[in-house]
Amino acid sequence: MPARTHTLPRPATPGSVDVRLPWWALALPALAFVALLVLILNPADAHATTGDPAVTHLVERVQQIVAR
Repeated sequence: MPARTHTLPRPATPGSVDVRLPWWALALPALAFVALLVLILNPADAHATTGDPAVTHLVERVQQIVAR
């Protein structure tokens, strides 16, 4: 007995995308990114121990690039 193939309920239109996201699906990752970026770029709020000089140099370079 051959298996039936399932047909789509409506044909897909080429070039169209039907994706609906709730507002928080975009807002929460953006908010988390901004919060982490602020923590990295504001060293007055950070209370880290002495770390690798390469990491410190990298963070300073990022601060200089963002400040431009």
